Amino acid sequence: MHLKTQPDEIPTLNLTSMIDVLFLLIIFFMVATRFEDAERDMAVKVPRVNAQAAAAPAPPRKVIDVHRDGHIAFDHRTVSPDELLDALRAAKQARTDLGVVVRGDGEGAFQNVATVLNACRRAGISDLGISVSVTPVK
Repeated sequence: MHLKTQPDEIPTLNLTSMIDVLFLLIIFFMVATRFEDAERDMAVKVPRVNAQAAAAPAPPRKVIDVHRDGHIAFDHRTVSPDELLDALRAAKQARTDLGVVVRGDGEGAFQNVATVLNACRRAGISDLGISVSVTPVK
């Protein structure tokens, strides 16, 4: 039978790694605080603007509806693709920052939406959007 002649060693906790991480965090926060102070003390005076001028609303977008049967509605009236192109060109001349949202029926042919997008491209409209409905994920 083997007998113990020495007492068991008392468990200890090695804190070296924790102290190293603590010093790194202290150094990081000291450096970050100095950068913030340097940015605040810059000798640059930023320009001021009138609050009303800064909050100018974005111009409203025109809406083009493409129905399931293929007919196109622009400004709440039914138009042909050629009439749509003419109306878009006229609206683009009146407002150079014209934006358009195309709302196509999900069960209609995509060719009808592509025709409308092509008319927008030919009219020189670059601010285009397509309206979709988001369904919840199950």
